[in-house]
Amino acid sequence: MTGKESARLIETLKEIVGSGGFREGADIESKNYQDAMGARSVPPLLLLRPNSTQQVSDILKLCHAAKQPIAPQGGMTGLVSAAAPLEGEISLSFERMKKVLEVDPFTSSMTVEAGVELQTIQEQADAHELLFPLDLGARGSCTIGGNLSTNAGGNRVIRYGMTRDLVVGLEAVLADGTIINGLHKLRKNNTGYDLKQLFIGSEGTLGIITRAVLKLSPKPSSQVVAMCGVNSFEQVANLLVHVQAGLGANLSAFEVIWNNTYKLIDEHVSHATVPMTDNYGFYVLIESMGSHAEKDSDLFIDVLSQASEGKLIEEVILADSDTKIKNLWTVRDAAAEIYPGVGYMHTYDVSLNVDDMGYFGDEVEKRLRAVWPQAILGLFGHIGDGNVHIIIHVGPQTRSFHLQIDEIIYGLIQELHGAVSAEHGIGLMKKQFLPYSKSEPEIALMKALKQTMDPRGILNPGRVF
Repeated sequence: MTGKESARLIETLKEIVGSGGFREGADIESKNYQDAMGARSVPPLLLLRPNSTQQVSDILKLCHAAKQPIAPQGGMTGLVSAAAPLEGEISLSFERMKKVLEVDPFTSSMTVEAGVELQTIQEQADAHELLFPLDLGARGSCTIGGNLSTNAGGNRVIRYGMTRDLVVGLEAVLADGTIINGLHKLRKNNTGYDLKQLFIGSEGTLGIITRAVLKLSPKPSSQVVAMCGVNSFEQVANLLVHVQAGLGANLSAFEVIWNNTYKLIDEHVSHATVPMTDNYGFYVLIESMGSHAEKDSDLFIDVLSQASEGKLIEEVILADSDTKIKNLWTVRDAAAEIYPGVGYMHTYDVSLNVDDMGYFGDEVEKRLRAVWPQAILGLFGHIGDGNVHIIIHVGPQTRSFHLQIDEIIYGLIQELHGAVSAEHGIGLMKKQFLPYSKSEPEIALMKALKQTMDPRGILNPGRVF
């Protein structure tokens, strides 16, 4: 586009959203372009804040015709640089599309706009004695559109699945402005391709999600939580099998904190009070949620007693009140809050078979310390569903060593046939490592989909591949 054509496009886009629907120049706040990882901080040409699906459609139709790239964004809490704009891009924020449109108790569903915060959805479900089980540490600021576009995971995947498992219907806008309206509430709808899955997890590269019908579950009436001290990862793995068999569908979380992370939490996160000494190799948070409080509690205690008798755990702290439950979850959530006390830490999100995790934890630390002997690092994660997070600080120049750390961690993941991303997506930061987890034919098919659905390459260009 010539400068004159670009100026004309921007003025037309402003007219579509009206005076309250855009920001430009110095009026654009850093929260709309500052990447959560600190890797991107480029103000967009224009920040658009549409308030309806039709406005999104009109915006994309114009940008498609002009080959103007668009960077869609939700709460900007992602960790792979997928939503922060690149040079010359226009940002499309959903901060004015945050209405809960309906809660339907008969179909156990909720219809929402893409900009609704996850915590709001949780609270709305709770007010209707229902549960939206997706839960992340960023629940107060992340939005459902971002959760959907990255197929977010979180704490309760072991029972309820990833975000894609929690969606009944979806509305999305294609690159050329075409609106795909799949906003139905039918749990059984076997009428051809499940088109919503094209958009879930595609990080805004195939279309932009505008509204969704979410699947709600019955609200559990019981919750029991314990933290267990365990010596070896072999015991952790056997404990997982034991509680899965003993608790069945009641098992809602199986979170593991390695000893290195547990010590960092105790040292650097003042609002989290660790419940036991730091003498154990691993600390396992187990949660049961059910519908018969007394029976569920008795079963939980019985299952843990059997584990103790079987030498799978060394010590147990049982949370027998809401306050104690919150305290134990605060310790787990604190694993992601260590960096302010340490300094900038690279954060990794990988997936592998549970029986490889013990070796992975030892080997990744060995390989990292071979290069940075004084590194501050920790491991933790949603081990019940095979997801490990790694945090690492190697000194004042930590940012500059990002690629070298990537090669070590993702190289080991490739050796173990794992995934370089379990729940955060690919974005810009992991795209060169996509071949470590995807074959050439798979990547070729992904590129073919992109070319078919976004032939002019305006939707989040350069992300994923």
